[in-house]
Amino acid sequence: MNTLKPWLEQYSPGIPAEVDSSKYSSLNSMFDEVFATYSQRNVVEYMGKMMSYRELDHLSKQICNFIQSLGLKKGDRVAIMLPNVFQYQIAMIGALKAGCIVVNVNPQYTARELEYQLNDSGASALIILENFAHVFASIQSKTSVKHVVVTSLGELIGFKGKIVDFVVRHVKKMVPAWSLPNSINFRKALEIGSKETFHPTQLEPHDIAFLQYTGGTTGVSKGAILTHKNILVNVLQIEAWLDPVLKQNKFGEQLVFLCALPLYHIFALTACGVLGMRKGGILLFVPNPKDIPGFIKFLIKHPKIHIFPAVNTLFNALLNHPDFTKVKLPELLATVGGGMAVQRVVAEKWKKMTGKPIIEGYGLTETAPVACVNLALNQDYTGNVGLPVSSTEVIILGDDGIEVPFGMPGEICIRGPQVMTGYWNKPEETAKAITSDGFFKSGDIGIMDEKGFTKIIDRKKDMILVSGFNVYPNELEDIIATLPGVLECAVIGVPDENSGEAVKVFIVKKDPLLTEQIISEFCKENFTNYKRPKYIEFRAELPKSNVGKILRRHLRPN
Repeated sequence: MNTLKPWLEQYSPGIPAEVDSSKYSSLNSMFDEVFATYSQRNVVEYMGKMMSYRELDHLSKQICNFIQSLGLKKGDRVAIMLPNVFQYQIAMIGALKAGCIVVNVNPQYTARELEYQLNDSGASALIILENFAHVFASIQSKTSVKHVVVTSLGELIGFKGKIVDFVVRHVKKMVPAWSLPNSINFRKALEIGSKETFHPTQLEPHDIAFLQYTGGTTGVSKGAILTHKNILVNVLQIEAWLDPVLKQNKFGEQLVFLCALPLYHIFALTACGVLGMRKGGILLFVPNPKDIPGFIKFLIKHPKIHIFPAVNTLFNALLNHPDFTKVKLPELLATVGGGMAVQRVVAEKWKKMTGKPIIEGYGLTETAPVACVNLALNQDYTGNVGLPVSSTEVIILGDDGIEVPFGMPGEICIRGPQVMTGYWNKPEETAKAITSDGFFKSGDIGIMDEKGFTKIIDRKKDMILVSGFNVYPNELEDIIATLPGVLECAVIGVPDENSGEAVKVFIVKKDPLLTEQIISEFCKENFTNYKRPKYIEFRAELPKSNVGKILRRHLRPN
């Protein structure tokens, strides 16, 4: 056995040890190939409207021309603050064609968060949905942004101003484009671009494609520098990994990718958006995945889905809605779970109800994002995140920086061509995160077995220390979630004068008759004394990130 890379012997037949991205000089060259090959196909369906690959190519060139007409050049930053709408794809590819760096912005950001990210990235331009323009208007004068493009849901797709609930539920007022200084609407930008000659910027693999900001889970949000090669390689890695199951496609020529997660998040951007285009697939944009009854109606209307990426909380919410029994997905090839740990109870129920397993993977914004994935042909829940993907090395380091033996916990560290080059304008943070020999220190605690399978124990900073004993929230959450009556749960550590820290669990009820006593008795049966929650609190809901990951930090006392 290769003791340096034991996982290679576990690869499914056909999965290469290494992937080669040298065919493409940049994402743009890959997109050019895609547009030439699949011009007649539709690339996106949203609210019953379609956009073809040919139209996307044409419109993205116009946006490229417009951006260049503003005087923006290679390396300038263009921020995109859009949900999953046609304009996101057009703007993202157009900015890349212009040689600019895309700064993805969460549309739900507060004014403070938006001001920080725009200024930290030094964005010169912002493309924003009008429903969120009031947030930008409140801080526009404090930012580096010189040019603003404002779009609406009705532009390009004939909605005539119809507003989707998820876009406006937090919006108090609208700010029309004309009231923002130096602003222009999206349609006008396209018109200007159509009158210019297309001159794509020549790019190299090492040129920066995205500044992808982390959620700030370990402090101030940082911009991960992701090059064209980082994204290209990761798309090819995922493609190679899924190939064994994609070969089972007997349902038609074009793959259908469900896009319920936001494309401004790295998981959906790479594993759904860019990969979907790479495969000549069609992306189904879900108007509002947080509206579970509406999402289920969408799934009933669209039974022909082949690739279904999501996070544990979304799978769980779907499974616990009575109408999900009406959903039939006869052509489902792969369900991919990422962004947070997939719980056993969720995975097993999904397999029972859909006939397909959840293929759990692992990665971070800094790894573009996929680093490990379970084998695509696996049929059962494994409890681990699989093997390092092609061209990737994973090691487990102890606190002393020395690699630990198989089966021992330590920090998961990743090296590969998909790993970021560093954090934007933060050399000290970069030096802390990347070892001298190129391994990215994930901040996650895990165990690797002798075959190369890695199990995530928890975030290093989420670990709870009770009287000197390590307690990992993921372990407790995974077990407590199996208790009938529990819909969701989250575990944190809270200060305790006797034990240093104590365990506290927050629970969202599925059964209103669930009590603290029932939970306490269940934990007494399943956990040794120091792991048992000392405090139990019921909540109507738990705080979540934009992709549905439960945010423990928002539950901690200030």
